[in-house]
Amino acid sequence: MTDVNFNDLKQMLIKNCMLRVSPDEIKENAPLFGPESLGLDSIDALQMTVAIEKDYGIAITSPEQAREALHSLGSLKEWLKAQLAKKAT
Repeated sequence: MTDVNFNDLKQMLIKNCMLRVSPDEIKENAPLFGPESLGLDSIDALQMTVAIEKDYGIAITSPEQAREALHSLGSLKEWLKAQLAKKAT
C-alpha cells in the first residue's frame, strides 16, 4: 500500500485491535492510549506495528517512533506519509 487513507487506518485499527466501535466513532485526533482514549494497550500496539509493516512495508523500530506514530490515527497517517516519502526518494 502506498497511499495513506484515514478510513483505511480506521479499518486496520478495528480489525487488528478488535475494537467494538463503529468507524464513525473514531476521530482523527483521538488518543489511542491512556486516559480518555480508545483504550488500546501494549498488545494492541504490537498488533498495529505488525499491521503497519505488513500493509505499508514500514517498520516501527523504536519506542520513540511508536510513541510518535501511535499517538492517534491522525499522527499515524502523517508519520506514514513522511516515511513513505523518505522511502520513495
